[in-house]
Amino acid sequence: MAPSRPRFPLPLDAVRSGDRGPGARRPAAAPEPPMLRPQAPLDAAARDRARQTVPAGLGLDSEQVRERLIRRLEAQGLRDPRVAAALRAVPRHLFVDSALAQQAYEDTSLPIGWGQTISKPSVVARMLELLIAPQPAGRPLRLLEIGSGCGYQAAVMLQLGVSRLVSIERLRPLHELAQARLAPHRGDRLRLVHGDGRLGHAPMAPYDGIIAAAGGEALPEAWLAQLAPGGRLVAPLARSPGGPQCLAVVDRMADGRLVEQRHEAVLFVPLESGVA
Repeated sequence: MAPSRPRFPLPLDAVRSGDRGPGARRPAAAPEPPMLRPQAPLDAAARDRARQTVPAGLGLDSEQVRERLIRRLEAQGLRDPRVAAALRAVPRHLFVDSALAQQAYEDTSLPIGWGQTISKPSVVARMLELLIAPQPAGRPLRLLEIGSGCGYQAAVMLQLGVSRLVSIERLRPLHELAQARLAPHRGDRLRLVHGDGRLGHAPMAPYDGIIAAAGGEALPEAWLAQLAPGGRLVAPLARSPGGPQCLAVVDRMADGRLVEQRHEAVLFVPLESGVA
């Protein structure tokens, strides 16, 4: 008679090692469950970061990005090494909206809100080069900026070794924006003023240089009065009433005379009076 096979289900007391009935196979040992490691995702992320390599020059904080901009400006005519070094030292992307940061090192103006823009790097370079051209290298300069905007040009000017920079902005939201963006640069050398730029800033006058980011049909008398002997003013100016703008350069000679030159065409926002 053939041996009887075990019937299922087996009683619980029969389910024991070595007591599984004739011909029963031992089941394979069950794998041990993996050890729980709460930090494993962090370890994996760290390994992923270690494997990643950012190509040189692609990050906005990369010196190569700013260097490429400087080379383009030099190809366009920038010659003063003081201005080149100042532009190289200031990360422009920190002064524009984060949505526009990828365009920060293109030679283009960008909106900063309230109907205003940050000037093209080539325009900033040209105006600063004209502004400090008469001044010997290493001389501490007293400068006045009309139109703080987002604070970028002021940050560049501080790299020029100024002893005092006064920057005036008539729009309070932009004045506050410049205060925030220039917070790391605040000190005895920088004074930000919410006021009417057409009036200049007499308490700190006279100035070795005055630069304006807005233009009208005439240069305000206050600017000319606050210009020191040997000083220079650079500002947009209409070539004729209602006509296109050009860069005007005015030098105050040692004997007090004013000598004006006119340079290339530019396009700036209108110079307005009052505060808002």
